[in-house]
Amino acid sequence: MEGLGVLEHFLIQHCAPTLAGIKTGNLFGMNYASLDELWSSISSWNEQLNDRGVFLTPLRADGGRALIYVYRRTKLMRDWFSPCVRRFLSKLGYDTRSIPAAVGRLSQRIRENGRFPHEIGLFLGYPFEDVVGFIENRGRNCKCCGCWKVYCNESEAQRQFALFKKCTRIYCRCYFTQGMPIQRLTVAA
Repeated sequence: MEGLGVLEHFLIQHCAPTLAGIKTGNLFGMNYASLDELWSSISSWNEQLNDRGVFLTPLRADGGRALIYVYRRTKLMRDWFSPCVRRFLSKLGYDTRSIPAAVGRLSQRIRENGRFPHEIGLFLGYPFEDVVGFIENRGRNCKCCGCWKVYCNESEAQRQFALFKKCTRIYCRCYFTQGMPIQRLTVAA
């Protein structure tokens, strides 16, 4: 199935840190020919990866373009363990006790607003302090910028950015050059 292969390439190129178990989640946009093919491809990958702790869900799909969220539920629950994170998300209408419900709420907010709500960083594993810093500073005055804008621990963020970049480089080499299947590259939770 052609759609399955296309999605697989995006998983490797944009989600290697999540597949490796070192990042909570990643997002990517992709074109699709039909909604049936998109759903079939996502369903097939979920069948192959859910038992390893990785889940795929479209946050938005319209006009031949989809926004796909790839994440690890256990890491998301760990990220949200902090009472301040739970309070913050609850004020925005998220039920942090149910990951599927929270992801559904995120999808709803994206579709309603047509853009990313600032709390999306908490779904991707960004530090709470940096998400709040981004909101309070309206995206300005950051210490540095990589996968996200950093407002607090710059040295730790730089270390993580380098780790994510190295992971993606290794996964791309293993997949594209050595032909290693994505299932083998996905670390079990």
